[in-house]
Amino acid sequence: MTNQPTASGVPSPVENLQSQQCWELLRQVSVGRLAVWIDDHPDIFPLNYIVDHGSVVFRTGEGSKLSGALGETPVALEADGVDAASGVAWSVVVKGKAAALTRTEDILDSASLHLFPWQAGQKDHFVRITPDTITGRRFQVTPPLTWWTQLSGAVHTSPE
Repeated sequence: MTNQPTASGVPSPVENLQSQQCWELLRQVSVGRLAVWIDDHPDIFPLNYIVDHGSVVFRTGEGSKLSGALGETPVALEADGVDAASGVAWSVVVKGKAAALTRTEDILDSASLHLFPWQAGQKDHFVRITPDTITGRRFQVTPPLTWWTQLSGAVHTSPE
């Protein structure tokens, strides 16, 4: 556990999570963000996922997300959550290699995972991220009065 000072100068504990805790938290939500490398730049896509046998599986259709995920560069998946009652938030990042499921047995197993994308369309590619690393942290959300200033609500000019 590390302590990072808040605006009031009082340390706020940040708990680094163990691998098992990270997996438990990933099972609690089904939406995350997938970071991939496309051509000469990174890109991030929201997606529905499910934890399966120490890996993460998602469905997608043809396009940038699929080609970026299946490229030579490793991917990262990030998911987070917050308990509104306690104000405790968490964030977990899985880094590893993504591979399309091509074996009939794997595809049939994945079809039974109850993985339902939010967006309509043909999502017939199942992709598994096998992690090289999984890291996470849990922390208390800072109350807005500790960081809000009178300028926080000020109208800004458009950057365009």
